[in-house]
Amino acid sequence: MQSYLKWTAVSAVSVAVLAALGCSQPAQQAPMATTATAQAPQQAKTATPPPAASAEHPGKAIYDRACAACHNNPEATRAPALDALKQMRFTNIHYALTEGKMKLQAAGLSADEKKAVTDFLAGGGSASDDWVANMMCPTERSKVDLKKTPTVVGFGFDLQNHRHLTKAQTGLATTDFANLELAWSLAFPKATTMRSQPAIVGSTLFFPVGETSQLLAIDVSAAQPCLQWVYNSELPLRTSAAYGEVNGRKVIAIGDVAANIHLLDAATGAKLWQQSVQLYPLSITTGTPVIHGNRVYAPVSQYEITLGGNDDHECCKTHGAVVALDGASGKAIWTAHTMEEAKPVRDRGDGKMLWGPSGAPIWNSPAIDTQRGLLYVGTGEATSEPAAKTTDAILAIDLKDGSLRWSHQATENDIFLSGCMGNRPAPSAAAPGSQPRRGLNCPQSSVFRDVDFGASVIVGKVSSGKELLFAGQKSGTLWALNPNDGSVAWRQDFGEGSPLGGIHWGIAFDGERVFAPINRPYGFSAPQGAVRSQKPGIHAVDAASGKVLWSFAAEPDCTGDRQKRVRSCSSNIGLSGAPTVIDGALIAGSLDGYLRVFDAKTGDVLFKYDTATNFDSLNGIPGKGGAIDNASIVAANGTLFVASGYGMFGQPPGNVLLAFKPKKN
Repeated sequence: MQSYLKWTAVSAVSVAVLAALGCSQPAQQAPMATTATAQAPQQAKTATPPPAASAEHPGKAIYDRACAACHNNPEATRAPALDALKQMRFTNIHYALTEGKMKLQAAGLSADEKKAVTDFLAGGGSASDDWVANMMCPTERSKVDLKKTPTVVGFGFDLQNHRHLTKAQTGLATTDFANLELAWSLAFPKATTMRSQPAIVGSTLFFPVGETSQLLAIDVSAAQPCLQWVYNSELPLRTSAAYGEVNGRKVIAIGDVAANIHLLDAATGAKLWQQSVQLYPLSITTGTPVIHGNRVYAPVSQYEITLGGNDDHECCKTHGAVVALDGASGKAIWTAHTMEEAKPVRDRGDGKMLWGPSGAPIWNSPAIDTQRGLLYVGTGEATSEPAAKTTDAILAIDLKDGSLRWSHQATENDIFLSGCMGNRPAPSAAAPGSQPRRGLNCPQSSVFRDVDFGASVIVGKVSSGKELLFAGQKSGTLWALNPNDGSVAWRQDFGEGSPLGGIHWGIAFDGERVFAPINRPYGFSAPQGAVRSQKPGIHAVDAASGKVLWSFAAEPDCTGDRQKRVRSCSSNIGLSGAPTVIDGALIAGSLDGYLRVFDAKTGDVLFKYDTATNFDSLNGIPGKGGAIDNASIVAANGTLFVASGYGMFGQPPGNVLLAFKPKKN
């Protein structure tokens, strides 16, 4: 059944390849992925690479003509930078151009031109996953032990998204964090963006490596890790891993770049089913699915935001949703749309119609409220007029039938398309001196902020026993809402935010404090005379009152060779990823590669480590750290695990999973 709360999701390729001023890709339904195996993954629709690149590579001219305007300006366009593209796999780039996110942008290129530009970027050679066979566990460690209580079941660690682990769960105490050292690292060939967080049961990490199309069951019970099983998908994976039970069977759920949800047997890695949740050609999955009550709840987002600024695109028809799937069969039970279907709204000015409403993608993972029978999600911007009341909003959805119980809109009329960030130049044939014009799909009236709720909602109970919902918005606002009706208990503002946050991917809650990381506290332009008092960093906020208890402000570090290793070291220093609380310590990463551990009560820095460097990995693959973003920090078996590298938005790419342990006395 479908409720009025309509979400069309953007199904796409999580291969962050060539996405910029209007870059996006309609994803096709993925073929069935292979079952668990120790073999290298078989990529879908793999193209045969042309001969290796030469100094005068023909693909460079194609890149300069068709791609450079976006990818040579990654911070402005949100596209992967050229150096990140050159570290990607041939098959992933080629898929993005032919089947995925960049299909429409590449429509004007011939098949040979697509191969040539892909070869220029990827170097022609295929990536080798031979290291997998060498890391398979010996017999005595090969079986996954699922008898223990899971430590991390999804994005928020628990169904309420607290992102808080105890000493008993992790084997780490607050005092251990000042004494950490790097124990080992794993690196993954031709990967640039370590965007996915593992689920954890006992000493097994169910770790997705999206760009290699693999989900690895990694045993960390001994000094060196080994692989218990490997699931090879035919398409790159996009979401983090979720763990749960379906009719007594322990399972893993994960989404791929084409908006397919895969359900795996957690003991063996065998695929049980695969189901598309693609509602529109431009739908994708981003938020981690949630397994609860023999169902899988899958949030759906979209990438029409990157395409709508193009006058050739019929804008806009895509919106977000949550799809409830039967855990046994994968069949859809209900779809909660974030709005009604788009209809023609007005003539754009050229005889073609603008469509709306559209937008309200869901980028985050649902929080489950079993007491009220609800799940909570946050939505994003509108992409065409009229802006629905469910955009930039918190939604409470009935777990049983998908109906909308209540919604709280934080920002009205936020119609945003990335190709409309300024007046578009007049056509080249226009007379000299003619004024720039606005794109035909660009909003006539909008606050134009792109201030989604990218962070997952937290269901928390404060010291008085009162329950509140905590939500972080890209506007830089931390909200506390009444879970019964969405009314505001308190709010705390940290600047005005930006399209990349403000509060970007997540917040954390330890029972007393809410921790809110800030990426960019202000947009790219400020009103005349505006005072900019906020800085990138992280804040501890009293959960009951909203009072700021302590704050940390990040400062640029371009000392030594960091200017070379982190080219944006002077500006891209924000805390964008979701933080993690372990015992009395708060762990957070920054976009310039720093890992920091704070005392959760005082804000004192207990530990700091620069991950934006090279690593000699345990599996023999050249390792390189970069930005720490999205969801990257977990712990188990006395070890802190951190994924480093995020080759989007001009951030430093990387390909490593780092393991830190307390030094032995």
